Amino acid sequence: MAGHSKWANIQHRKGRQDKIRAKVFSKMSKEITVAAKMGDPDPDKNPRLRMAVKEAKSVSVPKDVIDRAINKATGGDAENYDEIRYEGYGPNGVAVIVEAMTDNRNRTASTVRSTFTKNGGNLGETGSVGFMFDRKGMVSYPAAVGDADTVMMAALEAGAEDVESDEDGHVIYTGDTDLHEVSNALEAELGESESSKLIWKPNIQTDLDLESLIKLMKLVDALEDDDDVQSVTTNFEATDEVMAAFAES
Repeated sequence: MAGHSKWANIQHRKGRQDKIRAKVFSKMSKEITVAAKMGDPDPDKNPRLRMAVKEAKSVSVPKDVIDRAINKATGGDAENYDEIRYEGYGPNGVAVIVEAMTDNRNRTASTVRSTFTKNGGNLGETGSVGFMFDRKGMVSYPAAVGDADTVMMAALEAGAEDVESDEDGHVIYTGDTDLHEVSNALEAELGESESSKLIWKPNIQTDLDLESLIKLMKLVDALEDDDDVQSVTTNFEATDEVMAAFAES
C-alpha cells in the first residue's frame, strides 16, 4: 500500500499516538468546534462535523470531550480560528503541506517557519509544492470488513475512484467533493468506516533512504507538536526495508 499506511503503522509501532494523546484530543476538539460553529451542530446535518466526529472517535477521543467541543460552538464562547495552509520542503527535497487553525496568524507563521529552518527544511510560498498533491477524500476500513474484491465492488458502486487493500485493511479514495456521498453509500453496504476525511494525496513522490527518513520525521514531529498545526502531509516514499529499519530505530 502507499506510504500513508506505512506511516500509520510506524506511528502505531512507535507509540506516538499514546505519547501525544492529550495533544491529539486538543486538535480534534478544535476541528469539531470549528465545524460545529460553521454549520449545524447536528453531525447528521453537517458533513464536515460528521467527519470530524468520526475521525475523533477513530483515535479514541471520549464522547464527553466531543460533546463539550460541540457545545462550546453552540454556546457562543468559541474562539475564532483562521484556517491556513503552509507549503515547504523538508530534508532531501521532500514536499510538505501543513494545515493549521490559529487565532494568531503571525505567531503561527513564525513558529512554522522556524520549525522548518531548524529541521533542515524551507518554508515556501503558497503553491510551491501543492501541485505535487491532489485533494482527495479517504475512507478507511479494517481488513475484516471483507476481501479486496468485495470492497472494490462496493467502492466502485458507491462512486469511489480507487481502492488500496492489504493485510492491514482497505483505503478507498474519492473526489474531494464526493467524500460525503461516497462515505454514506459505503456505510450502507459495508457498515461504519474507521475513518472518513479529506487528505492531500501525493501525485509525485520522493524516495528516501533511512538517514533522510529519520531527518524528515524529526521535522514532521516538531511541526505536529505545534498546537496550531492540525495535520502534516509529505510526499515521501521508501522501501519496505527502510520503513522497517526506521520502525526499529
